[in-house]
Amino acid sequence: MSLGDEPGYGDGSRGDDGGYGGTGQTRTRLPDRPGDVYGGARRGRSSSRSLVTVVGVVVLLIAAIAFANRGGDDSSSSSGSGNAGKTSPTAPSGQRPVDTNTGGIPTGFAHSAQGAQSAAANYAVALGSTSMFQKAGRHNLVDTLYTSAAAGRLQGPLDDAYSTGFLNKLGLDAAGNAPRGSTFVSRTIPVGSKVERYSATDAKVSVWYLGLIGMSAQNSTDPVTSTWKTWTFELQWSGGDWKIVTDSQKDGPAPVPGDDKAATSDEISKVIEEYGGFTYAR
Repeated sequence: MSLGDEPGYGDGSRGDDGGYGGTGQTRTRLPDRPGDVYGGARRGRSSSRSLVTVVGVVVLLIAAIAFANRGGDDSSSSSGSGNAGKTSPTAPSGQRPVDTNTGGIPTGFAHSAQGAQSAAANYAVALGSTSMFQKAGRHNLVDTLYTSAAAGRLQGPLDDAYSTGFLNKLGLDAAGNAPRGSTFVSRTIPVGSKVERYSATDAKVSVWYLGLIGMSAQNSTDPVTSTWKTWTFELQWSGGDWKIVTDSQKDGPAPVPGDDKAATSDEISKVIEEYGGFTYAR
């Protein structure tokens, strides 16, 4: 999630929580209606929603099994030692998590293509967190994740971009804090990563992610919404770790929206407080 997605800012490549989660994004405002802007944003299509909820897990399991076994009697998918132990192209993968950090940010990634993917995914999480909206947290993130040359170029322009006026548009005060009784949400949730280019000295990695951004509060005019984007990092192996040289974002690909009913602001605030963001993404 990037600052460039926020109103009044260009195509920036930055994205933040004191813990970790996203920056600005394109907003879709819900229709104005009395009461909580979260509740009632989407109507249920039938009175059977509760029954669907009860049997949802069973239905999903059956659907997953049917999808996995589609193809009927195709002999190429029949049991046999030839396919034993192989994973599907979309199966989760990854090496053991890093066990070091710098200022709470995972560091010390493997000097490999997979290590570069892990670094990019985790950097997206960190740069997509609310820490980017507070000066001290932003400086720490940029100094830690970027090469020294890139960090030197970015700090000043980023401070100018995260101006008091910009923060006010998001409902935050000059220090990047939400009003009492409100919860500012900014998180990046990686869905997958891809190596575009790799060598021992540099790598290009794209991270497809779901972003959350907005203010959770009663009668909020900027409620928490979701967005799908792809964040591409140009990385350099420097000082025993992967560092960002440049990064950019583009919209999508976005899946077809489901029929989920929008939660109330109280529900959003509660889950944000109870469900901490991940500090290790891959």
